[in-house]
Amino acid sequence: MKIVKFETFLVNNIPPYRGGRYWIFIKLITDEGIEGIGEWTGGAQVGRESSQIKLLENLIKRFVIGSNPFNIEKLWQKIYAYDHDYRHPELTATSALSCIEMACWDIVGKYLNQPIYNLLGGLYNEKLRAYSYIPQGEGFPSTAKAAAEVAAEAAAEMLKKGFTAIKLDPFPPTFPCPRDISLSEIKRVEEILKGIRDAVGEKIEICIGTHGQFTTYSAIRIAKTLEKFDPLWFEEPVPPENVDEMARVAAHTSIPIATGERKITKYEFAELLRKQAAQIIQMDVGHCGGILESKKIAGMAEAHYAMIAPHMYCGPIAASAAIQLDACSPNFLMQEYNVTELHDEILENPIRLEGGYIIPPREPGLGVELREDVVEEHLVKI
Repeated sequence: MKIVKFETFLVNNIPPYRGGRYWIFIKLITDEGIEGIGEWTGGAQVGRESSQIKLLENLIKRFVIGSNPFNIEKLWQKIYAYDHDYRHPELTATSALSCIEMACWDIVGKYLNQPIYNLLGGLYNEKLRAYSYIPQGEGFPSTAKAAAEVAAEAAAEMLKKGFTAIKLDPFPPTFPCPRDISLSEIKRVEEILKGIRDAVGEKIEICIGTHGQFTTYSAIRIAKTLEKFDPLWFEEPVPPENVDEMARVAAHTSIPIATGERKITKYEFAELLRKQAAQIIQMDVGHCGGILESKKIAGMAEAHYAMIAPHMYCGPIAASAAIQLDACSPNFLMQEYNVTELHDEILENPIRLEGGYIIPPREPGLGVELREDVVEEHLVKI
């Protein structure tokens, strides 16, 4: 079996644009008529959509057309090493590689009539605990008391829906970065977490997102103040490129450190784990190198007694790829669930969320198919 044709699609997302302003999808088609779909995670970057699609098309023409979709490891190594001698670790390239890789897995699963997780060890998790955002950041009122009331109401509402974990990013803005955080900001967020705990007690885990905003000393200072609320994690407390400084934060707090959405390939995650910088690994299946690469990273994390909580700021295809990983990983903790109505509408068989848990699909491949009429309706002509 060989891949003989491909198609690319630039799709308009809908407000509030969760998963990006645009989504880029591909379809790989074999000489046996089997089609596999993939997605460039995080959506197209505004102003760079054409160049991103051209990169995908270039890689597919050079390396994918004429190849056997079963040879995923060999194809991965070829694309990963396509520029500058032997290695090319760069986020744009690995996003394109991840997109192609998940489409190949979709073909393989469909050919064998098996979901991808059955080809990577089998179904380990019958249902997947999900977490979602509550209103945060600039969405909070200006006063600490009012912000705490809004957060408490939102947390109580999420609890009613069956969620057992929530996430908030309570320290806007995200620029400049890293920056000092004032005592008044810290105390404001302290009130917000207190409001949530007073409203829902221990029935909901609180995850704190930051997008790498803080200096090391600010991160340590914040963690010390918020430890009494026992958050499940403190995400990207410092910019992710300096693993040593993140490890320093981890050594100064009892709050587990989570990171990984901006890390790529097993090599960067190996350093993260080796230096004990994080114990909750948030790889993005559509960024870090694809499904098999994510499975390798999950295995390394398992050997360090670390859990995975994959990042999901993407469209429905990359989200489905993350679910395949979750289903077969024994060290799965939680899956981000950050979607709009279009995530459901654009799929023939939408992702199932029941009482705060995602139900892995039983269909072959990624377990989802695009509705071509909805794709056409939102298609961007470039």
